[in-house]
Amino acid sequence: FSTEAIAGVATGAIAHGVLVADLMHLPFVYVRSEPKGHGLENQVEGYLNPGQKVVVIEDLISTGSSSIRAVEALRKQGAEVLGMVAIFTYGFALARENFRKAACTLYTLSDYDALLQVAAEKSFISSGQLQILRTWRQSPETWMQ
Repeated sequence: FSTEAIAGVATGAIAHGVLVADLMHLPFVYVRSEPKGHGLENQVEGYLNPGQKVVVIEDLISTGSSSIRAVEALRKQGAEVLGMVAIFTYGFALARENFRKAACTLYTLSDYDALLQVAAEKSFISSGQLQILRTWRQSPETWMQ
């Protein structure tokens, strides 16, 4: 597949997406979390041709819900979303399931496991703290309840 445009998810990934688009000499669009409430009420800002192949740039993946909304908005505009590239993910099972359901491939530069590994290797966290952080990741929604 040949990427024809880059989309950044507002607002955290707009700058990263612009940099990628510039380096690749590709057009850039960004996707708001919801359509504007005035004017043209756009959710996707910028110009996309129907069928254009787009890679979406995101900064952080937690549950993946907002990221998938951006993918769906692009698809609604007629884009063919090739996948998403994110800087970081917590690696939650819910996010993996959300991306699977949306049929969107996710690539990340780093993740929670890598962060913990480096933090432990550099002695930024103790072995006890490492266990606590791993336990948190198993069920953050019920942590400390």
